[in-house]
Amino acid sequence: MSIRKSWAMLAAVLVTGAALGAHLTYTPEARAADHTEAPGAIADPAADIADLYAWHNANSLITVVTFAGLQAPAMDQSGTYDPDVLYTVHIDHNGDNVSDFQIHTRFGQNALGDWGMQVSNLPGEAGPLVGPVETVNAGASAQAWAGLADDPFFFDLAGFNDTLATGTISFDSTRDSLAGTNVTAIVLEMPLAAATAGSSDIQVWATTARF
Repeated sequence: MSIRKSWAMLAAVLVTGAALGAHLTYTPEARAADHTEAPGAIADPAADIADLYAWHNANSLITVVTFAGLQAPAMDQSGTYDPDVLYTVHIDHNGDNVSDFQIHTRFGQNALGDWGMQVSNLPGEAGPLVGPVETVNAGASAQAWAGLADDPFFFDLAGFNDTLATGTISFDSTRDSLAGTNVTAIVLEMPLAAATAGSSDIQVWATTARF
């Protein structure tokens, strides 16, 4: 299972529509953006989701949320942490487009200015998982990490623009427009059975909210 924001609603929650009358029908709409495309993203990079990745192995579900993207590498660069932004990974395991699990991540600083992370409602954990950033924070059966990372998303922007302009597919698999740029990432690993509640078909999406 791999879920990407292009169809999994990372910046908006899917709204289901229904016929409102014999002559009036509401069409469902979902909007998403990535890598500084969302309104206000440049002004608020900490709340701008770049991508969501989700996959599983035999025992674990792993999710990665990246944000504050397209940063050029710099000496002593660190991740982007904002105590007023809530990052939420939603998991729906019964197909009703309503999250059955809402996994919340927030950042904060101690008196020395060191950044830490708190993850709550993580499947498989009885309480919040707390620890420093740039460190694998392990709980009883789950773990979490947050920090600066090379942007894993591959995209040939020149090939995309050439394809639009000419109508001929012009992508080059060796040309990555995002190579050498950084994002901040939140990585969560949790027991697969706890995250899916026994379902073999789940939906995963992510949202941010500013307090």
